[in-house]
Amino acid sequence: MAAKNAIPTIDLSPLRGASGTERREVARQIDAACTEIGFFIVTGHGISQDLITTARQQAIDFFALPDEEKMKVQRPPAKISRGYNWVGDRSVAYSMGQAAPPDIQEAFAFGPESVADLASRVDAASAKMYAPNIWPDRPADFKKIMLSYYGAMSDLASHVLRAMAASLGVGEAYFTDKFDRQASVARVIRYPAVTQPPLPGQLRAGTHTDYGIMTFVRGDDTPGGLQVKHRQGGWIDVHIPSDGFCCNIGDLMARWSNDRWVSTLHRVAVPPPGAVPTDRISLVFFQNPNPDTVIRCFESCVRPGETEKYPPITVAEHYLGKLMKAGHSRLDAKAEDALKAEHALTDAKRRESQTTQ
Repeated sequence: MAAKNAIPTIDLSPLRGASGTERREVARQIDAACTEIGFFIVTGHGISQDLITTARQQAIDFFALPDEEKMKVQRPPAKISRGYNWVGDRSVAYSMGQAAPPDIQEAFAFGPESVADLASRVDAASAKMYAPNIWPDRPADFKKIMLSYYGAMSDLASHVLRAMAASLGVGEAYFTDKFDRQASVARVIRYPAVTQPPLPGQLRAGTHTDYGIMTFVRGDDTPGGLQVKHRQGGWIDVHIPSDGFCCNIGDLMARWSNDRWVSTLHRVAVPPPGAVPTDRISLVFFQNPNPDTVIRCFESCVRPGETEKYPPITVAEHYLGKLMKAGHSRLDAKAEDALKAEHALTDAKRRESQTTQ
């Protein structure tokens, strides 16, 4: 059973032009949340509700396309975060070294646009994080709207980064030159309605930590949603308000802070027995620095008598290693065929329902 919701809520509106005292208070609240649980709800973020609603609808319209059309923009063989991931393609628990059935989700991912010049300026590993985007022909405005959403989320993340820098004692502008060529990733996800018992250990998204700096999530508040593992061992159901996002710290920021801030285990559960089967849509923004940035812990995060816990590592070295693991899932042929058959039947019923409405 999930523990009581203990995720703090932080109003970010003072980060856009308020006094230094008010901005420092927001920075203090972020520091406290990142130290205690690594998750917090944000309101006052400044993102247009119309843009959020439109992006969500574009995701719905894309996932409603026939499978053969979606597969035209399938993710590259290298499993970099671009294009379409079909149901059964990923198991994020593998990023933690845990074998698990594939996650019950399909997704579409994209990164910064117009990256050819950026890729030519970095090493081969870093260049992989500047892979070109793969866009579908339909919906007609999909690319335009999703890139607008990406830009808005990048702006929001930059405001939060300034507050984080202040709370870490490195000055508000510390991160500026480490994110001026950022390789952040947006992912829109559909968690299909669960109409059959899942495989043993199967979830909508397996237990994992995020790989990068921080993540912003806007997901439907339906049964079978986001859960966070508390330090006491219980699972906390996260209820994102209609005017907010959930934000959490990733592994790279925890490493950068010498584990002063925690990258916390989380998952997307399957709905409980008796819940009405329903799709769940989630809009996710993973913020990543320039891929050739070297992550070395802040001096302010090494207390007297302590040492740095981790050797320096580039963003690309860390991120790509995690990503390749998440893209690896093992199912025996019979189970995989059953999963694909269920997905095809569910989609057929969904499309039939849409044509009769």
